Amino acid sequence: MREPWVVGVSGASGTPYAAAVVRGLLDAGQAVDLVVSRAARLTVLDETGRPFRDAHWTEDLAAWLDRDLTGADLRHWPAGDLAAGPSSGSYPVRGMAVVPASTAACAGIAIGLSKDLLQRAAEVNLKERRPVVVVPRETPVTRSHLEHLIALHDAGAVVLPASPGFYGAGAAASAGQLVDFVAGKVLDALGVEHTLFRRWSGELAAGRRETDPD
Repeated sequence: MREPWVVGVSGASGTPYAAAVVRGLLDAGQAVDLVVSRAARLTVLDETGRPFRDAHWTEDLAAWLDRDLTGADLRHWPAGDLAAGPSSGSYPVRGMAVVPASTAACAGIAIGLSKDLLQRAAEVNLKERRPVVVVPRETPVTRSHLEHLIALHDAGAVVLPASPGFYGAGAAASAGQLVDFVAGKVLDALGVEHTLFRRWSGELAAGRRETDPD
């Protein structure tokens, strides 16, 4: 039986995090069901210059991820389709990542709003006690934001802010390395193996010494 990971992309800035998570899941041989909110489509367009359209999602996603998706186990569900598979607990999935997670998406999931398929799918996975990782990117945060994140934590979600570590590449880390660090932490929380970042070894500057020129 097919058991995909659901990846929900909300309208917060940070769509490169979503792309890196999807690439990491596909590289690990995992199936992916993708839900891109209406607001996220505007963010994808703004941050990449590329559209994301329901009728052309395969080619748009391939351009967004910058890879050939032939043979990839992928399915896309329109955000407005509340009758889609992930809207039901009987639809078999392994869990879900909401990346990036806007404050509106966090609030909607926390209070059970089910405004769209992204929120509904996250609520379903929480009630079914499956892994749910929420990646808020907004900063600074208000008290209401924190209360919603606490509610998500108490409901069983992993709240994983987009806070990259620098010990792998140091202050000279590229944007891609910082994005991959956060994506790797998401995959860690889902229990999916990856090689997106250099893990802490207990030795100061070990990673940087290995890449320094002679």
